[in-house]
Amino acid sequence: MPLSALIGTRLRLARTALGLRQSDLALRAEISASYLNLIEHNRRRVDGAVLQRLADALGQPVASFHDGVNGALLEDLRGAAAGSPAAPELERTEDFAQRFPGWAQLLADLHQQNIRLARNLSALNDRMTQDPHLSASLHEVISAVASLRSTTGILVETDDLEPEWRARFYSNLAQDSDRLAVGARALVGYLDGFDPSDSPGIAAPQEEVEGWMAAMDWHLAGRAGGLVGRADLASAPARQLAQGWLDTAISDAAMLPDASFAAALAAYGPDPVQIAARLGADIMATFRRIALRPHSDAGLVICDASGTLILRKPAAGFALPRFGAACPLWPLFSAMARPMTPIETVIETPGPQPKRFVARAFCAPSYPGGFHGPELRMAAMLILPEGTQAGGGQADGGQAGRAQSDEAQPVGTTCRTCPRKNCPARREPSILTA
Repeated sequence: MPLSALIGTRLRLARTALGLRQSDLALRAEISASYLNLIEHNRRRVDGAVLQRLADALGQPVASFHDGVNGALLEDLRGAAAGSPAAPELERTEDFAQRFPGWAQLLADLHQQNIRLARNLSALNDRMTQDPHLSASLHEVISAVASLRSTTGILVETDDLEPEWRARFYSNLAQDSDRLAVGARALVGYLDGFDPSDSPGIAAPQEEVEGWMAAMDWHLAGRAGGLVGRADLASAPARQLAQGWLDTAISDAAMLPDASFAAALAAYGPDPVQIAARLGADIMATFRRIALRPHSDAGLVICDASGTLILRKPAAGFALPRFGAACPLWPLFSAMARPMTPIETVIETPGPQPKRFVARAFCAPSYPGGFHGPELRMAAMLILPEGTQAGGGQADGGQAGRAQSDEAQPVGTTCRTCPRKNCPARREPSILTA
């Protein structure tokens, strides 16, 4: 097949649909991020070997990026139709694409752009409402403005100020003006630098750590020599958090050795309870071992008793909130209320192309202070593509497939960006609805 001049555009659309950054895809395809950027903007041709690696990293057939009516285009058209109240003729989708390829591609591109804009809106809303760096910058600007207003008010309303006091107030005006200029410049630069798809930025130590873990494909057990990639961990709190997760991963690997764990995973699929029982291991450690290993397509979220997500490994197609509270309908929170009880639920995401996942959740209490100390709870939730095992193989119908059902629990990311109507668990109106 000839390589298309629009192959870069299609690669970019596929990447953003999965919520991947350019750096993440480049790492998986073993090319530089700058080279990928040129490819995606159709400024550099891509040879067959590189295209194959990119397609593999995106989980799509390489043919979907070539010219012609392909599965990806048809899937996009059907996705656009699914979200439309006009009820287009789905049975004529392929005929439409063959007769009007330009219009078909335009419609598919607009559909992908709509998905991308919704995702960017969600990320920007998170940043505007929860980002501590943004909050601090805004507070600095507002504080400087309030100080300027107070000082100018005194100067305007007081005619008989002593020269010494007047000079002091003038000095304060100069200092507050400089402070306002610096704060405003930093705020504008911070907002201008926000790119939800390519460079979402680091707003907290947890994000630094999760970015560092993602760069290593979430595999920490082999890092027994200590922290690596310290350039990706700029702050001392991030390094401290990373060291904690590194120690945990090494402990989990010792409890669940690779060979024994692989055999149990092959026998039971991604069932943390059965694997833990077979190997005499901790169930929470088994959750982490299933998800935090190379090439695992299992997502993982872990929260403490406050409901705060302390670890977020995304699953393809399942968005996780960057800041703020998650959807209260996640099985993760049901497990928190029922400690030591395994919970399995089929969940479905909102949107024109809803996706289903098998969610397996478990909560384990601990008592570090004994009878006289508090009860601490930690809950984890695996997010598995429905009908697949965590390693990517098809389920046998008895393990990962056990939760498959025509009925699914509708869930979202967070109320503020969830478009579902009439949700009984909604905390606040969504910004995506009128």
